[in-house]
Amino acid sequence: MKLLLVEDEAMLAEATAQILKKQGYLVDIAEEGVYGLDCLLSGVYDLAILDIMLPNKDGLTILKEAREAGIEIPILMLTAKGELEDRVDGLNSGADDYLCKPFQYQELLARLKALSRRKGSFKIDGLLSFGDFELNPYNLRLKTQSGELNLTKKEANILELLIANYPQLSSKDRIIEKVWGYDSEAEYNHVEMHMSLLRKKLRQVESVTQITVVRNLGYRLDFAKGDDYD
Repeated sequence: MKLLLVEDEAMLAEATAQILKKQGYLVDIAEEGVYGLDCLLSGVYDLAILDIMLPNKDGLTILKEAREAGIEIPILMLTAKGELEDRVDGLNSGADDYLCKPFQYQELLARLKALSRRKGSFKIDGLLSFGDFELNPYNLRLKTQSGELNLTKKEANILELLIANYPQLSSKDRIIEKVWGYDSEAEYNHVEMHMSLLRKKLRQVESVTQITVVRNLGYRLDFAKGDDYD
């Protein structure tokens, strides 16, 4: 299960992420509000932990804008504020649960498991299906009725992003930000190389799904046959 942690306290965020990863979660960290909202709106996450007090955009605003944009994943609000009014504001804004700092990790894990059971808008096994293929983002396996093979982590992350964004285009800049990180030194040729490898692997498993590109705009998944060009 892929989880987004929006937390500006770097040490707390890293320690929490490490514990969640040991429990089998795939964790991305956003340390400020604007980037956190952008990540949340990408649609690639199954769960989110959202702090209220954040730089640039506060957690309640992120929560409201994400819900208005149709993001329906379970969101747990995390904050040092423990007053009843703050809890009520969070829940009324669309939060599914609320946990105050300082907290015990056992309680955090229990609440996340409860949210996973409560919501049925995503597959508990984490498998992603699109067209004639299935992607397992945990063991990085790409599978069709004709065969299956391993992807690299970057390839799987790109494919997961394309699935989440369908039918919208995913620009090279967005792919770099989401897969390599907003502070990465990755360039467009890195994206082009991984797209070429993904196309080959889709052909190897005889998928009818293709990755096509609209010049200067971005990539998307497509069922139509046609020429691939950059």
